[in-house]
Amino acid sequence: MINEKIIDTYKNMKKQNFPFYVLLSIVATAIIFSSCSRDEPEIDNPKTTDAGVVINGVRWATRNVDMPGTFAEKPESFGMFYQWNRRVGWSSTDPMINSEGGTEWNTTLPTGTEWTKNNDPCPPGWRIPTFDEILTLYNSVVEWATVNGVTGAQIGTVPNTIFLPATGWRTIANGTISGAGFGGFYWSSTRDTTDGTRARFFGFSSSCVDLSNLRPTRVNGVPVRCVAE
Repeated sequence: MINEKIIDTYKNMKKQNFPFYVLLSIVATAIIFSSCSRDEPEIDNPKTTDAGVVINGVRWATRNVDMPGTFAEKPESFGMFYQWNRRVGWSSTDPMINSEGGTEWNTTLPTGTEWTKNNDPCPPGWRIPTFDEILTLYNSVVEWATVNGVTGAQIGTVPNTIFLPATGWRTIANGTISGAGFGGFYWSSTRDTTDGTRARFFGFSSSCVDLSNLRPTRVNGVPVRCVAE
């Protein structure tokens, strides 16, 4: 649709008896510049969007969560650590600092029976996986791999694979980092009903999948890998 300002300009110039070819040229030029000055479509923000990969019917993000509401830069990036059912991210490297600027580790036990929506750090359109969704990863091909110098678990069958870096975790007592490069835990939204201090997870190391003898408590800080809503 032609802009109303262009129409008004045409009418005013016509009253002043401008030659028709001049009027036509000016109006055509105005239309071109008007079209070029329209707002450009928004480009997806790479920190909050991810194409994802479908493995066994579940669409997984290709990157860990970084600051609450954002993805890490690359598939091999560690992102931030999270305590279960809390939206505060903790640095995955030293020095220790959280997403709110705090430096004192929270040693209290998180409450709840499920990871609530209000505490979910995943970007819009994504959420913490349930334990049933975590189980689909255990039913996939899992191989120890190295991506750009970072070790971790390559999961799925080419071309539908995701890489979970072996981030290690932050410990219960004081939040020190342990296990980096050796293995990793990734939270589910489901609390462990057999132990009131723990939650269900996906765990792996260079030698095994499901580190059941090293189950994280809800106070541990571990990374988050989201699934599509």
